[in-house]
Amino acid sequence: VQLQASGGGSVQAGGSLRLSCAASGISVSASSMGWYRQAPGKQRESVAIITSSTTDYADSVKGRFTISRDNAKNTVYLQMNSLKPEDTAVYYCSQLWGGRLYWGQGTQVTVSS
Repeated sequence: VQLQASGGGSVQAGGSLRLSCAASGISVSASSMGWYRQAPGKQRESVAIITSSTTDYADSVKGRFTISRDNAKNTVYLQMNSLKPEDTAVYYCSQLWGGRLYWGQGTQVTVSS
């Protein structure tokens, strides 16, 4: 399993970014995919999860972030709108398969006020 995250960057508050996570080895449609983030000095936290039938979001991002997937591209996305400085973190994608959680490398998101 390999997960390649991309799309991070620096934006001003109120701006938008779209993160991508390209998976290889296991179909994103057959597993639970997620986005997590870790800010400096804080623990990694779940941001959004997508399964075969559901999506779930952290309260802090509900209404602003949308997780989706493109099965043909085997890619999961995180559309982030109305970004806030507190969204600044390294964002990681994950894939749950066979009872094991796989991680991609992180992508930095920086939101300035």
